[in-house]
Amino acid sequence: MTFTELQLKIQNAKDLDFGDIFNRSIELFKKVWVQGLVMTILTMALMIPFYIIMYLPLIAMGLFDPQALESGEPNFALMIPFYLMMMVFSFFAMVIGFALKAAFLRICKMKDLDEVGKEDYFYFLKKPYLGKVFSLSLISFGISLAATLLCVLPLFYVMVPIALMNVIFAFNPHLSPSEITKAAFNLGNKKWLITFGLMFVSGMLAQVVGILMCFIGVLVTASFTVLPLYYIYKDSVGLDEKEIDRIGEGQQF
Repeated sequence: MTFTELQLKIQNAKDLDFGDIFNRSIELFKKVWVQGLVMTILTMALMIPFYIIMYLPLIAMGLFDPQALESGEPNFALMIPFYLMMMVFSFFAMVIGFALKAAFLRICKMKDLDEVGKEDYFYFLKKPYLGKVFSLSLISFGISLAATLLCVLPLFYVMVPIALMNVIFAFNPHLSPSEITKAAFNLGNKKWLITFGLMFVSGMLAQVVGILMCFIGVLVTASFTVLPLYYIYKDSVGLDEKEIDRIGEGQQF
């Protein structure tokens, strides 16, 4: 699908039904909850090294200036690297989360359409997609940072197109980062209210059910928040069920 075709489909997108998408998301969750759990665990596991690196300045402070920790007076020479590493960590966390979520969405398509293929969770952490994942993560990071600096409220608006960037990239990885961003904002503007509502309700449900499952259940239910985005894209733009590129087979667009 070309960028022009994608834009045209977004402009002509039909009205979406909140209840229908929510119910189908629950049904799809029954099929992909294991894959969603794997995605969540992989995301956490890949972030562990960045957590260690981020806290190295504080560890160094404890080794070379333990009195600063005991007195509660921060050593600014070490705190500055800590905050810089926090920024770097946040970006790389976004890269990992973006890539694994996009791969999970492709797996959702496979399960939804009863396609046969390999469940490749690292599909977008390989060439030729990794560069685009970095670019899109940087764009998302910059937009989120700018929205936060603008008194936080704009963040509620941009969170919808940022979330849609993930699903648009998952099914259109041949498009450029700028085209994916434009398409995400166009679709987000057209379907903002229902997308925000589904994200909010699915997020709340995932947390409540996860807590009722002795908190560890949050790992199981976390992926549920992604599923409404899949159906928003599917119902607005459509999916090519005869798509030659199979999940995880390494074929390129």
